[in-house]
Amino acid sequence: MTTVLAARGVCPPGPPAPGWVAIDDGVVVEVGIGAARPGPGVVDLGDALLAPGFLDLQVNGIGDVEFATAGTDDWARAEHALVQAGTTGYCPTFVSAPLDSYEPTLARARVAREHTDAILGVHLEGPFLGNAPGAHPRELLCPVDLGWLEHTLSTHADVITLVTLAPEADPGCAAIKLLSDGGVVVALGHSTASYEEARAAVDAGATVVTHLFNGMGPLHHRKPGLAGAALTDERLTPTLIADLVHVHPVALQLAIGAKRSVALVTDAVAIGDGRFTQRDGAARLPDGTLAGSTLTLDRAIANVAALGLPVERAIEMATTIPAEVLGLRDRGRLAPGTRADLVALDPASLAVQAVWLAGERT
Repeated sequence: MTTVLAARGVCPPGPPAPGWVAIDDGVVVEVGIGAARPGPGVVDLGDALLAPGFLDLQVNGIGDVEFATAGTDDWARAEHALVQAGTTGYCPTFVSAPLDSYEPTLARARVAREHTDAILGVHLEGPFLGNAPGAHPRELLCPVDLGWLEHTLSTHADVITLVTLAPEADPGCAAIKLLSDGGVVVALGHSTASYEEARAAVDAGATVVTHLFNGMGPLHHRKPGLAGAALTDERLTPTLIADLVHVHPVALQLAIGAKRSVALVTDAVAIGDGRFTQRDGAARLPDGTLAGSTLTLDRAIANVAALGLPVERAIEMATTIPAEVLGLRDRGRLAPGTRADLVALDPASLAVQAVWLAGERT
């Protein structure tokens, strides 16, 4: 049976316009702009904004659930919380840890992925990081271990989607080449690499910069570094934590204005497990070091729109662009043949009003 969702603001992407989306068997079958589609079964959402479900490339946890240690029930609870905030696809992110600890963690992620289509694959953020560790314990960081990486990819190639590493931890870019040749998206981060080193990493296959401005050397007028490469190399998609704590609003505006391909991430962490404190709108270590956010993507979109950017631009950064980063053609937009993962937003506050997963309202 076909269901039709009609709203005054459909963003398929593009500027909000009156229109409708027809869904059948969990898939979008038709999108129309203009008067509501005639016929029975039309659900009128009024003045809501209707957008694709949000995609988060970097989320460590939510509530009291940290994905790296989550059990089966924990994954389900965390995913429910993410979906309620409009996130219908996500990359659970595992930060730096001893190399011998990843096997059981990745095995648990594989089991969790068997029970949901929302997990887009694991994001390994470390431990092959550089001289800007942030909240990553320095003692856990190490140069690339190609043997370990080859074994881990051979065992978990179907689980690992995205890896963040630092160019200085991968001399000669051997790991970047190995990962990109294996279909894994490579991000650069937690690094003080020079502009030239960053460009060499891009030549080797890197396509993303993890949380631009955070965990990297500053943008200097004579030494632009990784940040300079992120803003000027069209092969790179920088991600941003738009909680207005990690990055100043002016820096957000500069980055978003520099290029189309910029993605929003939350880098959210679990607060309820006691490892972090929540202060001034962000998660911190006991010494005050920023350790991730307490953000959800709906709030990130609202924060970006409040800077004066068009709402469709803010939505695109949490939908279409993350899908492009991962090479996903069935998500991130409303078009015939895509998954019917949709979010209805209040047009004024951009708060989530309703979510559909594969055409079913949650």
